[in-house]
Amino acid sequence: MLSDYLLQHFDRQSSVPGNQQLYRLLRKAILTRVLPPDARLPSSRELSSELVVCRNTVLYAYQQLLAEGFVEGRSGSGTFVIDTTPAMPSREDSTRRKAVLQALVPSAPALSRRGQALVEHAGSSSQQWGPFVPGVPDVTQFPHAPWSRLQAKAWRKPAPDALTYAQGGGYMPLREALAEYLKIARSVECQPEQVVVTAGIHQSIDLCLRLLSDPGDLAWVEDPGYWGTRNLLRASGLQIRPIAVDADGMCPSEDDLRHVPRFIFVTPSHQYPLGSVMGLARRRKLLEYARQHGCWIVEDDYDSEFRYGGKPLLSLQGMDSSERVLYLGTFSKTMFPGLRLGYLVLPCALVEPFVTGVNELHRAGNVPTQAALAEFITQGFYASHIRRMRGVYAARLHLLQEIIARRYAGSEVSACGSDAGLHLVLLLPERCDDRAIARDAAAQGIGVRPLSTYYHEAGSRRNGLLLGYGGVADEQIVPAFEALAVILDRYLQVKPKAAKNHLGLGIC
Repeated sequence: MLSDYLLQHFDRQSSVPGNQQLYRLLRKAILTRVLPPDARLPSSRELSSELVVCRNTVLYAYQQLLAEGFVEGRSGSGTFVIDTTPAMPSREDSTRRKAVLQALVPSAPALSRRGQALVEHAGSSSQQWGPFVPGVPDVTQFPHAPWSRLQAKAWRKPAPDALTYAQGGGYMPLREALAEYLKIARSVECQPEQVVVTAGIHQSIDLCLRLLSDPGDLAWVEDPGYWGTRNLLRASGLQIRPIAVDADGMCPSEDDLRHVPRFIFVTPSHQYPLGSVMGLARRRKLLEYARQHGCWIVEDDYDSEFRYGGKPLLSLQGMDSSERVLYLGTFSKTMFPGLRLGYLVLPCALVEPFVTGVNELHRAGNVPTQAALAEFITQGFYASHIRRMRGVYAARLHLLQEIIARRYAGSEVSACGSDAGLHLVLLLPERCDDRAIARDAAAQGIGVRPLSTYYHEAGSRRNGLLLGYGGVADEQIVPAFEALAVILDRYLQVKPKAAKNHLGLGIC
């Protein structure tokens, strides 16, 4: 009987109100067919008497079941269970339908082709902190005290428009602070209105692709180059033409020049991952080519602040007189990746459509954090932090150079890069599987990345490891590299030779 089932499961000591308990028990009884379709429920008086509960408890449960469509009231007859079981095809019909679907779509994937391509070529790593993880700054050195104070100020009593969707390309004082900073630090020529705040480099690139390209358009990318750019291009349906990199950066051949792209993606100030710097002549040729053919140059000013051998070079954007350069920047390396703030500096003609694009696609916000960042820059904390970290990272680079020299000078292992950035590249002989070495290193908590995965063309791949030194404390560099060297030596199968005391880093 229903009353026996309810009495068995009704818990008078429970913190859940009795009316809620009764409703849930009755619903479960209907769903499990303890109460079958068309079964009549006891009257509210009858059930309240059997359960020794208030009649209102039963009335609440019945009304809730009625509202959700589990029961219906029939005039003069009572309350009955409704049959809500979906009609199922017979086994024969189900088998026939499955066979038809399999014939029509023999191997229908769960993901779209774009989704499959994105997942198959995913480059993000699950390890984002630890010895030699590339592209990660030392977040333990961040000046938390002034940042916390400025954030508290921004959140103390924010205006209503700071807590709703942001409009207009970002918080204007932040755009003004960025325009001033970039003019001084990177020779970027822009007005505050040309700066659009984004959630980082990936969102900036995605906006460029969505607003300035169509599926099938051609894009030049550096080879080797940043995996994130390649994956965003694939996901947007663009054709990718890998362009070789030499000591002067991206080096298009005569054949490349005949295939005019919609986009040219470059990291001219510090090529990622090899570290070369694009010379002045190459920069001028690239800008002239873009002007003549109407290409968009997307300049990712990667790690430009961290140059240890002289002043940072002039940005491409600062040399552009034809407004063909879109300049990308981020605070992930100069502050901390979890901040998720970046910016785009746009040609004047693109400002309005890009602001609309940000509003439509991403519903921008986070104004209090942008307000704190604006103060952080204008009060001098940002420039001071960069100056201090420049010294910290330079010392770590030189320490890593020395340990490599002591261990591998004169061997087949060599380092390349430039006196800039947060990583260097350790080149390995062809017989060394850099992916396997990276997997073995990860098992030991060492986060190197294989150089070969940064190449688009299999035939041009070189084996090597990216070693990030930004997030490794000085005292950890030597023991961490010694642990990595043990793994490397297994693959090299040679004894390390006695070393000189310094290894200069040349361009690969």
